[in-house]
Amino acid sequence: MFYDSFDTWWWPFVFIMLAAWLPTSMWRWAGAWLIGDIDEHSEVLVAVRCVATALVAAVAAQFIFFPTGALADFAMPVRAGAAVVGFVTYVVTKQNMIAGVLVGEAILIAAYLAA
Repeated sequence: MFYDSFDTWWWPFVFIMLAAWLPTSMWRWAGAWLIGDIDEHSEVLVAVRCVATALVAAVAAQFIFFPTGALADFAMPVRAGAAVVGFVTYVVTKQNMIAGVLVGEAILIAAYLAA
């Protein structure tokens, strides 16, 4: 399955969700299963968490500031606004990642349909 597998208006949005949310969650589940009894406040895990957070932030910033493909068709304020509102939704819904991603996606879809 590739970015250009389907020639429909909704595919880029589904692809973004699958490519961003699913792999991140998969590695989180695998990490939680593998580390089991390791103290989550140990210096090693704190360092690993910092690097992982920095990588996710860098990818998100790249999507906003230097997009490619269909995401590049959206104006910078729309991309940034979708990210901010998605993050606020994530925080307000007690760190519900799916809610944040879906709200951000809904903003991008609404902007696409309004254009």
